[in-house]
Amino acid sequence: MGSWDNAITGQPGGGAVNSHSFGGAVSFFRTPFGRNLDNIDVAVMGIPLDIATTNRSGARLGPRAIRNASMSLAWERPWPWKNDPLSVLKVIDYGDCENDQGGGLTSVKHIESWVSRILDAGAATLLLGGDHFISYPSLRAHFKKHGPMALIHFDAHTDTWPSSGEGINHGTMFYQAAKEGIVLPEHSVQIGIRTTNDDTLGYDIVFAPDVLEHSPASIAERIRQRVGDLPAYVTFDIDCLDPAFAPGTGTPVPGGLSSLQALSIIRHLTGINMVGMDVVEVAPAYDHAEMTALAGAQIAIELLALYAECKKR
Repeated sequence: MGSWDNAITGQPGGGAVNSHSFGGAVSFFRTPFGRNLDNIDVAVMGIPLDIATTNRSGARLGPRAIRNASMSLAWERPWPWKNDPLSVLKVIDYGDCENDQGGGLTSVKHIESWVSRILDAGAATLLLGGDHFISYPSLRAHFKKHGPMALIHFDAHTDTWPSSGEGINHGTMFYQAAKEGIVLPEHSVQIGIRTTNDDTLGYDIVFAPDVLEHSPASIAERIRQRVGDLPAYVTFDIDCLDPAFAPGTGTPVPGGLSSLQALSIIRHLTGINMVGMDVVEVAPAYDHAEMTALAGAQIAIELLALYAECKKR
């Protein structure tokens, strides 16, 4: 029996695997499955939850779709990075956070405990959503380890509409995180915004037209100046991209970023103190030819590449 199936037989840190993209166990970029966190740098974990959506549901199938789309990209390191993040970092596919605890604040505590388990072992997390609500329990777990953080938030929506208690959903969690002191709005940036919310709470907003009018390098510099050396959490809602590039999402908004614009900004963000990351809101039921899942997979591996570069600090 051969040993080609890296998801089963591979070792963390083994790098990109050039294997056929249409077969084998479906893990994130063919990284080995595992729950042993000893000496692991990053655990990739799906959170298949979409009970906090306010429009179309279906993001619970996002982690599966992103993993599947990643298979066709896994044969080489992501271009144009000079180092393969799957070689520089020891990465495992941790599987999914299984939520059998119901909804509301119970889900917050449950997801938070899963993320905390990874952080307490000394690894970082790359979370695959799921609706954007999952960022809130993740931020709570990261806050316990890193203290107040800067948020680098790619989205069509600010997600800072008022909430309290059980009212937290995928459009209110960054209001809640700011009010609790988990996220520092005065050091945080929201990129790609193109919906109306007059109360910014102090977040710096880079509207979608601003991205069109300025270079990715200048946008990245604006972000770096804003976050400084604070621990930075990067969250990417796939609806930051225009529906032409990512139709498979719950709340699409025309007039967004292209895949190239978003990726170029990420590639210029080296030097930040990056501590956590997620990619959310891929809803494959509304997708075409895996366009959205493929974009989500590419963004996720680029965030890993960015994390690898930032870790060199």
